[in-house]
Amino acid sequence: MGISSALYSGVSGLKTNSHAMSVIGNNLAHTNTVAFKGARTVFSDLLSSSVAGSGGQSQIGRGVNLSKVDNLFTQGTFESTESGLDVAIEGEGFFMLKEPGNETTYYSRAGAFRFDENGYLVNPEGFRVQGQQFNVATGQLTPGDPSEIRVTNTGLIEANATTLVTMNTNLDASSVEPVGAFNYLDPTTYNYSSSTQVFDSLGNTHLVTVYFRKTGVDNTWNWYYSTEDANGTVIENFATPGTLTFDAQGNKTAPLGPIALGAIDWLNGSENSNIELDFNTTQYNSASVVISQDQNGFGAGDLTSIDINEEGIVVASYSNGEQINIAQLTLAKFQNPGGLQLAGSNMYLANASTGAPRIGLPGPELGKIFTNSLEQSNVDMGTEFVRLITTQRGFQANSKIITTVDELLNELINLKR
Repeated sequence: MGISSALYSGVSGLKTNSHAMSVIGNNLAHTNTVAFKGARTVFSDLLSSSVAGSGGQSQIGRGVNLSKVDNLFTQGTFESTESGLDVAIEGEGFFMLKEPGNETTYYSRAGAFRFDENGYLVNPEGFRVQGQQFNVATGQLTPGDPSEIRVTNTGLIEANATTLVTMNTNLDASSVEPVGAFNYLDPTTYNYSSSTQVFDSLGNTHLVTVYFRKTGVDNTWNWYYSTEDANGTVIENFATPGTLTFDAQGNKTAPLGPIALGAIDWLNGSENSNIELDFNTTQYNSASVVISQDQNGFGAGDLTSIDINEEGIVVASYSNGEQINIAQLTLAKFQNPGGLQLAGSNMYLANASTGAPRIGLPGPELGKIFTNSLEQSNVDMGTEFVRLITTQRGFQANSKIITTVDELLNELINLKR
């Protein structure tokens, strides 16, 4: 009869509001959990019963049901941190992780990463972060599926011999030809000189000095170079100097490319150095000056730090100033992130309801990376407390239904007295 139906409607209200209270309690418990995404309960009505009245057929509801617990993937605020391995996502993407020995991919918004004892980039639970690897030789990303990010060279990085020296200089157009034959020991026999430090294959440094001497021909200069081997013997091209020519506007017309100095034997056990000089030189009516100079060699160096930059690239920095790109984080995006299955430890699993993930590098579509930052929980305490109040009132109201129906049934039983 109708009274008993009301009793069970109250019971359904108690159950659903109990579930809602559990969801709210879980949300409030995670107000300080990194990248936690809050949830909400969605209620729906149960099947109704039909009753006949003077106005025709009517329907009476049979109570309330828990329809869905939705995960709310709204953006959380960022907290600045001191770790160069802490990263946060602005956008809809997820980090990709795998458990060692397991090919299942987990997804997470929590970017509190670190390196384990084997050099793998992992989350606090030891799941390995996935990314696109760099080819160290070419500096380009390697095609293929994302894989585990690992830094293997945690000790010394080997030296790299100099092969190219670039000199950005200006030679004073008002200079005159010096008197006497060129002598590198006599500064009056040349107009200008510049020295550059280069490296051999063992990482030893050597000083290469280039001398510039104005000739008697307009817009023409001779250049010479000298350096010393390990025994102090001078290596040079004094007998056959090179030539630089300029046009009337002071722009270099020759040589048009780098000039090879030839194989240099340092007599210290290193390989012979094949160094080229690239003169990015002008001849303006201004003092001769080195604007900049660069060379592509470096000595051996120790690993000093590993950080993640704003492109999501894991960069290893060494004491010799070199930085090597190891890998770039890959992100995944879903058509229906609300369908992700909770897997614990701030991670999710994909399923049929999420759709196939779109996997790629950080960017406008998948999300922008912020370094030295962690995404905070998106739970709003004020909103949760309001829901707490309304849920409590709903539970109280349904409790009142049960007590009231109990009184009605008691009155019904007492009719026979």
